[in-house]
Amino acid sequence: MTMSSSGELTADMPSVDDVIDSLRNFGLADYGVFVSMLLGCGCIGVYFGFVKRSRGEAEYLVGGRNMKTFPVSMSLIASFISGISLLGMPTEIYVHGTSYLCIGLGVVIVGFIMSGVYLPVFHDLRLTSTYEYLELRFDRRIRILGSLLFAIGIITWLPIVIYVPALAFNQVTGVNIHVVTPFVCIVCIFYTCMGGLRAVVWTDFVQTFIMFGAMLLIVVKGTADLGGLSVVIRRNLDSGRLEIPTADWSPLTRHTIWSLVLGGCVHWLQIAAINQNMIQRYLSLPTVAHAKRALWSFIIGVLILIGICGYAGMLVYAWYHECDPLTTKLARAKDQLLPLLMMNILGDVPGMPGLFVAGVFSAALSSLSTGLNSMAAVVLEDFIKSFRKTPFSPKTVDILMKLTVLILGVACTGLVFVVEKTGSHVLQLSMSLGAITSGPSLGIFSMGVLVPWINANGALIGGLSGLAFMGWISLSAEAAIASGKIRFDEKPVSTEGCTYSFQKSENLLLMLPPETLLNDPVEGEPMVIYRLSYLWYTVAGTLVTMCVGLLVSFVSSENVDKLDPALMAPFIRKYLRRQRPPQQQQQQQLQVMRLGPAKTGSASTMDRGGRESIREVPTL
Repeated sequence: MTMSSSGELTADMPSVDDVIDSLRNFGLADYGVFVSMLLGCGCIGVYFGFVKRSRGEAEYLVGGRNMKTFPVSMSLIASFISGISLLGMPTEIYVHGTSYLCIGLGVVIVGFIMSGVYLPVFHDLRLTSTYEYLELRFDRRIRILGSLLFAIGIITWLPIVIYVPALAFNQVTGVNIHVVTPFVCIVCIFYTCMGGLRAVVWTDFVQTFIMFGAMLLIVVKGTADLGGLSVVIRRNLDSGRLEIPTADWSPLTRHTIWSLVLGGCVHWLQIAAINQNMIQRYLSLPTVAHAKRALWSFIIGVLILIGICGYAGMLVYAWYHECDPLTTKLARAKDQLLPLLMMNILGDVPGMPGLFVAGVFSAALSSLSTGLNSMAAVVLEDFIKSFRKTPFSPKTVDILMKLTVLILGVACTGLVFVVEKTGSHVLQLSMSLGAITSGPSLGIFSMGVLVPWINANGALIGGLSGLAFMGWISLSAEAAIASGKIRFDEKPVSTEGCTYSFQKSENLLLMLPPETLLNDPVEGEPMVIYRLSYLWYTVAGTLVTMCVGLLVSFVSSENVDKLDPALMAPFIRKYLRRQRPPQQQQQQQLQVMRLGPAKTGSASTMDRGGRESIREVPTL
């Protein structure tokens, strides 16, 4: 029965569908702004694909290692912040309060760890694929394992990256997602395929400003229309949303200061420190000093964007504090809250809805192009060249890289249909798969960089153990959530002030990932470990991987004297015996790995990690 919030018939009141239709004012000016953004990205691809053509593998994948710091910093921000973040973070604040914003402290810690431990190692080795390090440090088996973990994460993440902003576009315009998705993806595949890393970085550079501009436009205009900052703060304070996290030591509590700072730090460390998407940008810079400057610019940019998105969530609640759009189904999905707010405050201004949609899609395109370019590097370096003894011709390399981008882009576009059909379950499952692979990946790299006596068998068995453990935890928790045995608390909402009619219903559980695990299960108690906070998932996977790896390595032993100090973190190197200049040694070894033995009579003798003598092999 159609009724008001008080339960009375409301035949004279507009319905939810009437309100949605009245808010859809996406006109020609808005389409013009949106299409202009896509055409601009396409022009950048044309410029770097035909005018400033990328010649050679190093130019295509790492920009010739002479990119400028500022555009790379902006590219890092754009790659890190997807459309899911722009739309999902405000929803997190709206539903669960401001505790999540303390994760910014973890991001700052990531900057210190990254600059002192991981970045100098990867940059000094002049790698193309991050996973080349695993073969240098261990052997080819570990390299393939690391590459597979990355590939699984990318293939399950990119379709969601495409789908979520398309869902927002549907909320604003009513256009079917399968009309806009192929059109947008074709543009992204084109400029990524033609222009390589330079095109990706410069489109990210432009898209970062569009993204920031769209978010700032909403928060400034929305705050002014509402009556000022004091109104926003007061309404969130009255509802209990403006809060700091508890200091509870229980790992089952969804958000605590410990899980946000420590767990969030480890989770983001995996993304920022060892993920090919991010490392490939740092490797495009000429020196470690440039890379560190880009890193801290990235950290500052991410903190600013977290703050803006967090405030946007507070603004959403301040606007709808008397009529919850999730209960009334004015927003049919959690990721449509921010687009709904935009329609309310900017819908009547020509071009402004188009700018917002362009900002959301800019975040998605930057993540998609980064993923495609990174997968091209991984497929070429780890899945093709590592099994081939003779080098490819430059033309063949160019064809292989572009073909990889094309095939993966088309596949991810097609998988959007799967995301749509499976609904919330696939969103949760995909995020769980991310947790399954991130912990083992970070554990393997951390063992290699920090622990000299870890050997290949320890890294392999540890990685597989972490993968199995996190697969069990994540999938079991997903099953418990789907069955209703695990539920989560939400901040209070109201529908007392609604001016339109809606179908009275419970405020359904939002489509949130395993991070929503909390108390109050129904029909029987699930295992305690299934209720572990999502912020500890990467920590758990990393610890299991490292503990098993250490145990296996102690049993099988490793000759630390043969280990090249260049493969270890800078503060570890002074404890190891230096055989010869590390950069020269590793460049020589990479030359052998990529091109095979030189044809000039040179010879090489290497152990499984290539750390024995190499004689007369040309340097890069």
